[in-house]
Amino acid sequence: MPSRAGAPGAPLSRRRFLALSAAGAATGAAALSGCALQVSTGVGGSGETVTVMAKPGDITPELVTQARKDLGVKIVTVPYSITKLVAMMTNGNPPDLVRGVGAVDAPYFAARDVMEDLDPYFAGSGVLRLDDLDPVNDLWRYDGRTQGKGPRYGMAKDFSQDSMFWYNTGLFDEAGVGHPPETDPVTYEEWLDKAKRLTQRKNGQTTVFGGSYNGVLTPNLLASLTVAAGGSLFSDDFSRVDFTTPEARKALGWYIDYCRTRVGPSIIQPDPNTWDGPTYLANRLAMSNSGYWLGGMINTDKKLAPVSRLAPAPVFEGGRRVSPCQAGTGLWMPRKAHNKDAAWRVFEWFFGEAPARARASAGWGIPTLKSLRSLMPAQEDYQKRVLKVQNAELKHFSVIAFTPYASVDSLFALFNQIAPAAMKGEMSVDTLAGRLNSVMNEQLKRGKEQVG
Repeated sequence: MPSRAGAPGAPLSRRRFLALSAAGAATGAAALSGCALQVSTGVGGSGETVTVMAKPGDITPELVTQARKDLGVKIVTVPYSITKLVAMMTNGNPPDLVRGVGAVDAPYFAARDVMEDLDPYFAGSGVLRLDDLDPVNDLWRYDGRTQGKGPRYGMAKDFSQDSMFWYNTGLFDEAGVGHPPETDPVTYEEWLDKAKRLTQRKNGQTTVFGGSYNGVLTPNLLASLTVAAGGSLFSDDFSRVDFTTPEARKALGWYIDYCRTRVGPSIIQPDPNTWDGPTYLANRLAMSNSGYWLGGMINTDKKLAPVSRLAPAPVFEGGRRVSPCQAGTGLWMPRKAHNKDAAWRVFEWFFGEAPARARASAGWGIPTLKSLRSLMPAQEDYQKRVLKVQNAELKHFSVIAFTPYASVDSLFALFNQIAPAAMKGEMSVDTLAGRLNSVMNEQLKRGKEQVG
């Protein structure tokens, strides 16, 4: 293993602590480096305890029991909390593994020097082979400048191409709206036109949303839309945003039009269910900008599943065809973790053994190991149809790099403070673009100064 300077319990410097806590939702602690334990041979870890900070659905009690049986390792779970994570790290007692969203967390944490470089672990693993890793795992790479290159700092447990959308053919037929093509993308303008025609209202209330298109979080949705329009939301060094470029302005204008027309949920028209799943299952949402993973829920409704279809990510006229993953949720290992060898054994098991096979066969996401794709549900004709569309879309995946200088949640909060006026027609999109540049670039400037 590469040498690491400093003891695992070394306190976090004040400057690094401020860099983590000031940006809001991000973690970590910086830490002078420490000496990693030997890479697991695949048999180590028995009798050890591994602390995993995660959300309840990530590591269930059943998985804790299964880990004890399969590995002889006791997993202790800690509820995911940024505040708790920073506290644990600054006290020199971080979790052994931490939940993260690769698309936005990996560059943020890696730039703050709090993540363990996992390349030596992957190199020594017989479970997680590099030639078996789906390209989506490149979201967890960062070379000190750009996401998608350099060392691996984590891995996604499963994924979707989150600009794809599901649609309900029954609601399309009821409204007399033509179905989207199976493997050719519609334009974003066509998508919005269909959403307008599919929306149903009664007594001033929306009874059926024509379509939902909010992505995972607005900042990385807008970054993806800008790339689809042919540009980049961020400067080359990721230290600034510019919503006034033609491509970013096009992306922002389209999203504000979506909100203004009230064809789907937004900040100014919240979904009472808070997310698309229950609304789609209730036949109150004609199109849902949720990738493949939503099929895990759709397949539980034997009437809805056969009339549901998955469609490619839309394109902008004259833009690029891109189909990114805006999440890539998985796990990473803190640099100052005390039990790295056993943690890696849990990592291998979670991402490459029984839990990974169970996730793949459930249809709640695309496996991040190519060798597990054969387990994706394909028993029913409608599942085969979905797989055909999904498999064709895989070749359009690319990593859309996110800034390391601000947490996505902090940029999301700034957007939510300013954008509603534009969504209500009280502010022009050009004015909104200028104001977003001002407040977000101030945040990014502070973040860059803290990272150094």
